Amino acid sequence: MFFSNGQVVSAHIHTIIFSGSRIPILAAAFFIAILCSITANAEDEDEVIFKSHGFALYGELKYAPSFTHFSYVNPLAPKGGSVTLMATGTFDTLNPYTMKGISPFNTPGTFLYGFGELNESLLVGTGEVGKSGDETYSAYGLIAESVEYPANRSWVIFNLRAIAKFHDGKAISSEDVVFSYETLKEKGHPKFSLDFKDIASVSATSPSQVRVDFNKPNSGAAILRFGEMPILPKHYWQTADFEKTTLEPPLLSGPYRISDVDPGQSVSFARVNDYWGKDLAVNTGKYNFDSVKIEFYRDLTIAFEAFKGGEYDIFIDYTAKNWATGYNFPAVQNGKIIRREIPHQIPSGTQGFFFNTRRKLFEDVRVRQALSSVFDFVWINENLFYSAYKRSTTYYPNSDHAASGYASDQEKELLTPFKASLPAAVFSESLPLPEHQPERVVDRDTYKKAFSLLAEAGWTIKGGQLTNAENELFEFEILLRQKGLERVLLPFSKNLEKLGIKTTIRLVDSSQYKIRLDTFDFDMTTFVLGQGSAPAQEQQHYFHSQSADTSGSLNLSGVKHPAVDALTERLLNVQTPDELMVTMQALDRVLLWNHYIIPNWHIDYHRVAYQNRFGIPDVRPEYSLGFENWWIKPSR
Repeated sequence: MFFSNGQVVSAHIHTIIFSGSRIPILAAAFFIAILCSITANAEDEDEVIFKSHGFALYGELKYAPSFTHFSYVNPLAPKGGSVTLMATGTFDTLNPYTMKGISPFNTPGTFLYGFGELNESLLVGTGEVGKSGDETYSAYGLIAESVEYPANRSWVIFNLRAIAKFHDGKAISSEDVVFSYETLKEKGHPKFSLDFKDIASVSATSPSQVRVDFNKPNSGAAILRFGEMPILPKHYWQTADFEKTTLEPPLLSGPYRISDVDPGQSVSFARVNDYWGKDLAVNTGKYNFDSVKIEFYRDLTIAFEAFKGGEYDIFIDYTAKNWATGYNFPAVQNGKIIRREIPHQIPSGTQGFFFNTRRKLFEDVRVRQALSSVFDFVWINENLFYSAYKRSTTYYPNSDHAASGYASDQEKELLTPFKASLPAAVFSESLPLPEHQPERVVDRDTYKKAFSLLAEAGWTIKGGQLTNAENELFEFEILLRQKGLERVLLPFSKNLEKLGIKTTIRLVDSSQYKIRLDTFDFDMTTFVLGQGSAPAQEQQHYFHSQSADTSGSLNLSGVKHPAVDALTERLLNVQTPDELMVTMQALDRVLLWNHYIIPNWHIDYHRVAYQNRFGIPDVRPEYSLGFENWWIKPSR
C-alpha cells in the first residue's frame, strides 16, 4: 500500500510504530484507514517508523516474516560428506578485509562457491556471500533479527539476535558492530571508506541495538551496505594487528571454521555443528557439507588435468576451447562426471581491456577510440572461442542497466548539465558504438578511420612507427595474470602493429599483478569488475573521481568525469527501479562514449563440470550458482 506521499509500506512489516507506540501487525489493519492522514499531516517523517525482518530497497520483500526457507533450496537436504574445490592463484593471508596480501576468498572465482573466511553480517542477500537467488534488491536479517527505519530512511536501527555468537561462544554485541565499522573504515580496504561515506554516525544504543544515522535522507542503498558489513570480534582483534597479513585462522562467526591451512596451497573448512544460525530460515537447506577443502592451482591446464584425475569435485570452466574440446575422456562418457550449462540472469561483470588514463599516452579519448576499433572480436570468437560468446557492447551486459539506441528524454535530462564535458554524439547518435558492434569486421575502412583519429590526436607514422610531435614512439605494455589470455591479446597486438604501435605482453604472477594494480602501475590490463542486480556504492569504487587516485581502488582506468561522479552519486538516492535503470543507462552511455575500456565478451550461463555425487535443488536460483545449496547424495 502507499502513503499519500508515495512512500511504499511493505506488507511484510512486523510492526508499525507511531511516536514510540508499537502496534502488532494483526492490529495494524485497523489503522490503515487513518494511516495516510497521519502521515500527510506529520511534521516529521520520523514519527512513522517501520520494523521488518529484512530490507527491500524497492517495493516489498518476497518472503514474509514467517518464511521457513528460500524456494531455491532443499530444506530436507542431508548434512554430511566432504567436498574439494579448486581455486586459481595462491594466497598469503587469511584476512580478506585489507589491501595487504591475497586471501582465499579474494582469489579469482572463489566467491562463486559460497564458502570462505568471511565473518557473518547483519543482513544477507545483497552482499559478497549468501547472495539472494531470486531477488535483486532485498536482504534479510542474519545477525540482525530486525531493522527499524523511518519513511525517509535517514537512519536505521539494527536489533541483534540474542543467539548470535562467535565461534568461541562469545555473544555478538553492538560493541562489535561499532568496532567493525570504525576498524574497517580506518584500517580496512579503501572500498569500506567509500561504502561508509554517507554515514554520519554509528552508535550502540544498547548491548543488542545499533543505530546508524546518515548524512542525508533516502539512504536505502547505504542501509544495505552497512547491513552487508562483516561483523568482527572486538575482543579478538584488539590483541591482534588488523593491518598485517596473517596465516593464523581468525575468529569467525559463520557456518564453517578454518580447520587447516597449507600456506599458499590449500585451506580447509569444517562445519560448525553448534553454529548459532543453523536453524534460521535464511540458512535452512544451505551449507550441507561437513568439510570443504579449497586447493590452489597456478596453471589452469594442470588444474583441469587434476580434475580429470578426480583430485577435486567441481570445475567451473572459463575457457571456451576447453569446454568445446576438453571433455572427451572416460569419466564423462561413463557418467562419473556431469558436464552442464546452467542458465542464469546474473548481470555479467564489466570485462575488458582497461586503459590507464593516468598515462599521458591514453589521455586523449580519440586515441582510446582508435585502439578500440581494431580489436577484432568476430575473428577471435570464431577462431579461438568456438563462437561461444556474445560481444559486450556495454559496461553492464546481461542486465537492464545497459544503454541502447538513442538517449531517452530522461537520460538527456540527467546529462544536459554536463553537456560541455560530453561528446555531442551522446545526445545525437545511437548505440552501440561502431567500435563495439557485435558483428563488426576489422577491415581497411577500420584502419583508415583509426589513423584519422590518431592524426587528430597528434600521432603520425614516421619510419613505420606511430610518433608524436615530440618524436615519442607509441608503445605500451599490456599487463596480464592469466596465461590463457595471451592467445587473445596476440592477434590484437598484431592489429595494433598495423597502426605503428608496439606492444609488450607482460605475464606476472598473482601477487605482482595485485601490487601493480593497487598502485596503478600499468599501461593497459585485463580485468573484470563484478556487477550485481542492485548497483550502488561499488560504481563509485569503479568510476568516481574520488577513487581514481586511491591506492587499491578498482577505478583502474582513472576515470575522472563530472557526469560520472554525479550519476554514481545519484545511484545512492534513487527511489524506484525505473530511476535506477535510467541512471545506470545514462552512466553506461557516458562511459561508452569515453572509451575507458575495450569491452570484451560474456555468456549468460555457467559452464560447470562436477563429480556425479551431488544432490541439487529442483528450483534453480536465477541470480547465483547456488553451490552452497548442494549436498552429497547418500550412498546406496
